[in-house]
Amino acid sequence: MKKYIAAAAIALALAVGVGVYLGSGNTAAPASTFVLLDGSQKTTADLKGKVTLVNFWATSCVTCVGEMPKVIATYDKYKSQGYDTLAVAMSYDPPSYVVNFAETRKLPFKVAIDNTGSVAQAWGDVKLTPTTYLVNKQGEIVKRYVGEPDFAELHKLIEKLLAEA
Repeated sequence: MKKYIAAAAIALALAVGVGVYLGSGNTAAPASTFVLLDGSQKTTADLKGKVTLVNFWATSCVTCVGEMPKVIATYDKYKSQGYDTLAVAMSYDPPSYVVNFAETRKLPFKVAIDNTGSVAQAWGDVKLTPTTYLVNKQGEIVKRYVGEPDFAELHKLIEKLLAEA
């Protein structure tokens, strides 16, 4: 019996070790083209060189609307240090609502509309809003939040990523 327990403990330790090893790597942000409100385009490749928050949201999402002042404050706090934000409105969000929201709230960062849903699909089939990704300067996803992020923790992570080469 002791042999089985010892073997199970070793197998569990190996599985956890492999999980930590495999789970610690960042994945490249998916290749995407974002169509901005002004009709211009931005691609995932354009994110490289900055720490970027990619926020999937909707005007009909109470949590999204509630967190937006914190997203703006975070952008304002770090934008001069190489930080950017890209807000991606979901495909079901009427474009006129998105434009109205962006204008009335004076969103200081780029806003895209995912008309076809292809961007949300590429970024892990995003269905729940808000879903937010933090992308490092190398264009890799470092963290994914479903729901409103813990902004104190997010700020610490942004500061760490901004300090990296």
